[in-house]
Amino acid sequence: MSFMSNSSPANDFESTIAEARSGRPDALGDLLERYRQYLRMLVASQIRASVGRRVGESDVVQEAMLAAHRDFADFRGESPGEFIGWLRTILTRTLLREIDRHVNTEKRDVRREVSIDSVNRNLSHSSVQLAGLLASNQATPSAIVSQDEQSVRVANLISQLPPDYQTVVALRNFSGMRFDDIAQQMGRSSQAVRLLWLRALKQLRRLHELESLS
Repeated sequence: MSFMSNSSPANDFESTIAEARSGRPDALGDLLERYRQYLRMLVASQIRASVGRRVGESDVVQEAMLAAHRDFADFRGESPGEFIGWLRTILTRTLLREIDRHVNTEKRDVRREVSIDSVNRNLSHSSVQLAGLLASNQATPSAIVSQDEQSVRVANLISQLPPDYQTVVALRNFSGMRFDDIAQQMGRSSQAVRLLWLRALKQLRRLHELESLS
């Protein structure tokens, strides 16, 4: 059973993080793995619109997770939302280092405009966009979770889409790119990108409905 489909995710989180703090083997690794797709989607929302394929999403996420594993003793929170926010802070620093490493020398003036605060704001905005992508006015009280927890759920659903669907959703919904710009980056026509995006959202909603029934 996945973490996000658990009927009592808060209790599950509390028990797992207690085990991680007690030093149980693999507990921290299992906990971090639950947020891999969320972190990957946040990275995708930023680098595809800026440095593109010069930075590997999986590499950034893996580096951030290694840093989280190394610095876990610094985490003082108790809730899933606090843990997600802590991970996002680590991802911000990791992503900033990667942007600095891959921006060309002639674009250093652009790099000066990229600060921890700006990257953190961008990632926070993408997280909010994730949470709201499948927002429903019909949620029952038992289904209501924090905005950050909802964003993790949506990211896990997006990870089940075909790669091109994931790309167009990341660029359109989280990076806010125009269809013409997305088309240029993906090597397709603007009309083809629009259709791809509509199909991606349709399949994402279908996955969401199936998850709600399970």
